[in-house]
Amino acid sequence: MLVQSGLLTQAEGDPVAVVNGDARGAVLLVCEHASRTLPERLGTLGLSDAALVSHIAWDPGALAVARLMSKSLDATLVYQRFSRLAYDCNRPPEAPGAMPVTSEIYDIPGNRGLTEEQKNERTEGLYRPFHDRIDRIVADRRARGQKTAIVTMHSFTPVFNGVARAVEIGILHDTDSRLADAMLDAAAGTDLYKVARNEPYGPQDGVTHSLKLHGLDNGLLNVMIEVRNDLIADENGQGVAADFLTGLLQESLPALS
Repeated sequence: MLVQSGLLTQAEGDPVAVVNGDARGAVLLVCEHASRTLPERLGTLGLSDAALVSHIAWDPGALAVARLMSKSLDATLVYQRFSRLAYDCNRPPEAPGAMPVTSEIYDIPGNRGLTEEQKNERTEGLYRPFHDRIDRIVADRRARGQKTAIVTMHSFTPVFNGVARAVEIGILHDTDSRLADAMLDAAAGTDLYKVARNEPYGPQDGVTHSLKLHGLDNGLLNVMIEVRNDLIADENGQGVAADFLTGLLQESLPALS
């Protein structure tokens, strides 16, 4: 279904993409920061080419890993087709980070001084269609008796504010830690990655909005996965990470049924 708004043109199409919509697996994958594409109407937001390909615009590698996991888990994948610089779909409309004016070392001129009308246009054009689509998928799965675990996929930079990050995969959760606990137990003996709980971010950083909206509010198992983006910069790394994470989920979910 094509969602039209004043923000997007007909040619730009739907802000939301769904892969493997008829999947029978229990996992519903969500990738809020899949794309660095900006709506044409927003231009470059005053940013350089270097900024627009950097982590502030998207989560490099996250969508590629999610696509591989969608196949191996027979999982539906929902992802946002436009950059989080236009609207960060892992933030509610009232959050300052929903349409950030700064990110890491960058100022974002095109996000400064937005009127309420402009903010609403982005919210209605990007945020609401994205989460409404997930809501419908969850409702449809529930109606046909299909189990659902919400798994959101992200990547993070190896260095932040000049400090190197030792963690390689973060398993994040909010108040419901059941799936995260099981995955951390399953990963405890691995020497493939350095895996940590609620790193490099946690609920205190406001990163669990999608988990709360679709997991906690629906009583569903949920977890957020963060992979250091230098480890998934190419197909080989993406494949290794996808296989590892698929294995953790396949080991964890049956124990929680």
